Amino acid sequence: MNATILAADHKTTEAILADAGVPYVLLRNGYYFENWTDQIEGTLVQGAMAGSAGDGQVNAATRADLAEAAAIVLLAEDQAGKVYELGGDEAFTLTDLAAEISAASGKTIVYTDLPAAAYVGMLASVGVPEAFAQILADSDGGIARGELLVKGNDLSTLIGRPTTTLAEAVRIALNQA
Repeated sequence: MNATILAADHKTTEAILADAGVPYVLLRNGYYFENWTDQIEGTLVQGAMAGSAGDGQVNAATRADLAEAAAIVLLAEDQAGKVYELGGDEAFTLTDLAAEISAASGKTIVYTDLPAAAYVGMLASVGVPEAFAQILADSDGGIARGELLVKGNDLSTLIGRPTTTLAEAVRIALNQA
């Protein structure tokens, strides 16, 4: 299995922690809803969103849900050595995300899937630095390969409730737009 650029950095950090001999707990955050919802105004203006995730699924979570889980772990006893895989309860595709934005906004939003190189080029053409565009396309490749689909329910278990849904995350973003 390929690892995304960001995953490789995280694995390096985890190895350093393991070698340090200090107590630690790992909170492996999955993808953030805000990676898309923070861009919702532009998505609405363009009537489209692009990516290179194909039909891959991701179960993103809000930063608020992840922060709540982190606070719970920080306050809990006997956490040393534990590893939590944190993702939302429901998986979706970027096509599903576009459909949810459409339903919530009343404006048709389409998802266009591009080859990674074309996606990098498109992002660079609108001012995204090429190195960051590469990371974004690489992350979408991880979605396409199933690498950003978090298994289990650690997040909802920690916070004691279901995670924020796709519909809720989109509605919150639209209310802030």
